[in-house]
Amino acid sequence: MTEVGAGLQITPNGARALNDLGIDRALAATGVTAEAVVPMDAMASREITRFDLSSQTPPYRFYHRAALVDILARGCDAADVTIKLGAQISTVNSDGSFALDGALVRPALTIGADGLHSVVRGLVNTPTKPFFTGQVAWRAMIKTDKHDPVARIWMAPGRHMVTYPLPDNRLNIVAVQQRSQWADEGWHHSDDPGNLRMAFADCGWEVKSILGEVETVNLWGLFRHPVAVKWHAGSIAILGDAAHPTLPFLAQGANLAIEDAYVLALCCDEAVTLDEGLRSYQNKRRARVVRAIEAANKNARNYHLHGAKRLVAHAGLKAMGKAVPTAFLSRLGWLYDHDVTA
Repeated sequence: MTEVGAGLQITPNGARALNDLGIDRALAATGVTAEAVVPMDAMASREITRFDLSSQTPPYRFYHRAALVDILARGCDAADVTIKLGAQISTVNSDGSFALDGALVRPALTIGADGLHSVVRGLVNTPTKPFFTGQVAWRAMIKTDKHDPVARIWMAPGRHMVTYPLPDNRLNIVAVQQRSQWADEGWHHSDDPGNLRMAFADCGWEVKSILGEVETVNLWGLFRHPVAVKWHAGSIAILGDAAHPTLPFLAQGANLAIEDAYVLALCCDEAVTLDEGLRSYQNKRRARVVRAIEAANKNARNYHLHGAKRLVAHAGLKAMGKAVPTAFLSRLGWLYDHDVTA
């Protein structure tokens, strides 16, 4: 089994759902426990402030995507869940049936967790057209001898970069730039590392040093999709990016999908009928997801400030970090403290 991808931040809200599956020991052994979120002035290579994460329960952790997928796969195996690999399903019918190995399969419930370009989403919603946000993102990983377990947000006018460590001495990099030219959606498009370095060429020495180590990089355009109006129809349901694609500015894409899956299973298990369970699932999830996506969109603006607004914002962050060090977690309490298992 192979899995492409890079780093994931699993915040406490996502971790609660995963821990309830009985894989908490494997998660603790595999991830890097985060100590802080550190906003940085990318132009001056200067730490603005530091927001402590060490009090989070369960811990906020960094994972490589492939490692997390492997933990989930082993958990499925232990629970006697069958996973069929290498099965390509190109078409799903309106009743949730699909062709597999030449035979028509009619599941009791078909779940579309098929991501940004979801085929299943179109079966339960009127098609909508995404729009380009005016931003592109690069994703890369480098080897590093540094083991500082923090997520750094390197902010510059019209750009920002997020870095955090992964196991095996790796550093995950996601860099975003505002631009009028757009790239296709999907993060599998390769790009010249020189283009990434050029976008941050006027930043401080530390940013340039990190990007100087990048050998391969992927680029994608960031598009806004509306949250799906309907998350189910008949014996079909959608979750994660298929229902609510989110921009990578709050580290919640994977966490919201994990919450979705947990709530969907719980609602269907507790309901008398499938339709009742699916309606309960959407009712419990949609408002929270909309709020999280709005918060992510706001972060994008705050990271890319120019001129006086930028100076004022940085001064405010510094003052908040000194006077009210718990303010960061308090502001995100509605997100991190949420417990879908309660």
